Amino acid sequence: MCGFTNPRQEQRTTGMKIKAFHAFLATGLMALAACGDTTAPTDTPTSGEIAISVDESFQPIIETQVNTFEGIYKNANIEPTYKPEGAVVEDLLNDSVRVAVLSRDLTGAERAAIEKNKRVPRVTKIAIDAIALIVNKNNPDTLLTLDELKKVFNGRVKSWKELDKDSPLKDITIVFDNNNSSTARYVRDSLITQNKLPQNTFASNSHQALIDYVAKNENALGVIGVNWISDFDDSTAIGFLNKIKVLGLSQDPNPLTTESYYQPYQAYIAQKAYPLRRYLYIISTEGRAGLGTGFASYVAGDKGQRIILKSGLVPATMPVRIIGLGN
Repeated sequence: MCGFTNPRQEQRTTGMKIKAFHAFLATGLMALAACGDTTAPTDTPTSGEIAISVDESFQPIIETQVNTFEGIYKNANIEPTYKPEGAVVEDLLNDSVRVAVLSRDLTGAERAAIEKNKRVPRVTKIAIDAIALIVNKNNPDTLLTLDELKKVFNGRVKSWKELDKDSPLKDITIVFDNNNSSTARYVRDSLITQNKLPQNTFASNSHQALIDYVAKNENALGVIGVNWISDFDDSTAIGFLNKIKVLGLSQDPNPLTTESYYQPYQAYIAQKAYPLRRYLYIISTEGRAGLGTGFASYVAGDKGQRIILKSGLVPATMPVRIIGLGN
């Protein structure tokens, strides 16, 4: 029977070849699909790479949190970009980032815009911050009532002499870090009746520039996030404090003693004695447990909250022990 093929054997061989081809084809298609799927998630809660957008008022504390997180999780790479508040919100809305750090929650319109893109924002409160008021070293006025401050921001008081007739200083110059910053927005929302800053208001290019301006100009009144001057173990914060004075505020319209005035120290922020307080949030629109979710959980957890405590801010998720010192 040489030269002839068994029909049954040939049929079995052909069937095996067809199955092998189908298996090869399926494997190839899966490989091509994997190569072409650029949207496939590559990060986990403790590894991968993400970009986050951060309100520049909180650069010192977020830099510390990111560096510590990456030190613990060696395969994690978080790339923060520090911007004015308005630009950070815009990054979330246009989906250029899915994690942001802000000093306010989203508005209803902002939340709706994000949900329209099939994303659900998750908000994690991580700290209580404050707005600090700083003046030149030569300014003898270091105490203001909240009512006096509101008059300054509403343009009804325009000179230091109106606050203290014996003051050697002249017209007040109000200085913010940026017109679109969270500190400027806070003042407009909380302290100004018409939501419009007075004409004697100016913006610097950065927090460093703001502090330098106040240090060089006797009539300046600077408005800054306390995070830049709250960490007494940080050489940069100490350097800033050596250049300026920090004002004390009283919520009492007619304080009888200087003990009614409080500076934005951690204990006074926690006790609500200092009036210009605000919360700090991490907002994530990740649809899964990615690196942004892991970072938010870390900052809100024990280790992250201890970093916030050390920085001079008030942790949001752990109690602060207030120690009273007797005379």
